[in-house]
Amino acid sequence: MTLAHLTDSELIAEIGARIRRYRLQQNLKQHDVAQKAGVSPRTVRNMESGGDVRLSTIVAVLRALGKTDAVDAFLPRPRVSPIELLEAGGNERRRARGRDRG
Repeated sequence: MTLAHLTDSELIAEIGARIRRYRLQQNLKQHDVAQKAGVSPRTVRNMESGGDVRLSTIVAVLRALGKTDAVDAFLPRPRVSPIELLEAGGNERRRARGRDRG
């Protein structure tokens, strides 16, 4: 399944649905996950239905489900090419230059 064609709200709903599936695979109630994550059951329900939640809440729920490793699959650490590193004098890039206006 490619996610690139989804709207922002569809993508958020998909993330919520996947978190719900993780919870159900572990046979946990929303209340149990909420308690472990330190959030309200309503927040978990909202998240699973694609509602707006804070990133810190998503992290807390992933931690409660033992799925923080999913972040690596979701957003792998960017790799710096050796050539880029050499051109930058051995230092990783810390800011963007912006586009040339020509």
